[in-house]
Amino acid sequence: MKRFWKAAEVVVAENGFGITLDCRSLKTPARADLAMPTRWLAEAIAAEWNECGESVDPRTMPLTGLANAAIDRITIDKDQFAAGFARYAEGDLLSYRAEGPKALVARQAESWDPLLAWARRRFDVDFACISGVMHAPQPEETVRKLGHAVAMLDPFQLAGLSPLVTIGGSLVAGLAVLEGMMPAEDVWEAVSLDDRWQLEQWGEDSEARAALDLRRRDFLAAARFLDLLN
Repeated sequence: MKRFWKAAEVVVAENGFGITLDCRSLKTPARADLAMPTRWLAEAIAAEWNECGESVDPRTMPLTGLANAAIDRITIDKDQFAAGFARYAEGDLLSYRAEGPKALVARQAESWDPLLAWARRRFDVDFACISGVMHAPQPEETVRKLGHAVAMLDPFQLAGLSPLVTIGGSLVAGLAVLEGMMPAEDVWEAVSLDDRWQLEQWGEDSEARAALDLRRRDFLAAARFLDLLN
């Protein structure tokens, strides 16, 4: 889509804060009003549209994409969307440790143990951790409680949480970002540990590094989306 507007602005709407393009209300792909729950998020989305070049490139507008998903996809059936997160509770990245070498095992413990310890305290759960890649069933109560925590989130929170979990492979890490347990950059360092280890051991690979950088960009954009909801 070619740029057809001069300026995007935030306006107070009946259902939150809307964005206009030259006084015309910005719509989602499903033609719903793009109304945000906070002015901070609306202003950030308006900035994406103001900074757009001559053509719209969705890759440079991650906040708009997440807002569209919240309104067009998640709101329609929030419970079903939230239920999909349960599979990550059953196989959380942080529960699967390397068998070796010792340096990697130690690095995983240093990076991942604090996140699991936080989740144990925060949600009153426990985790089955194993060395290797064989599936280790998590306690049913852990899956239930983490699933309940996700079910309590609103569509915008779920939209921001979703990329954190799918990119990082860890529901615990995603919830840690959502609740501000530690800076998003530190959580990214934790969930990308194995990938960075491989690059360190085998040398820089331009394609692998580019893919990792894209994942980092999307992970931090989702974290920013959640931060702007507060």
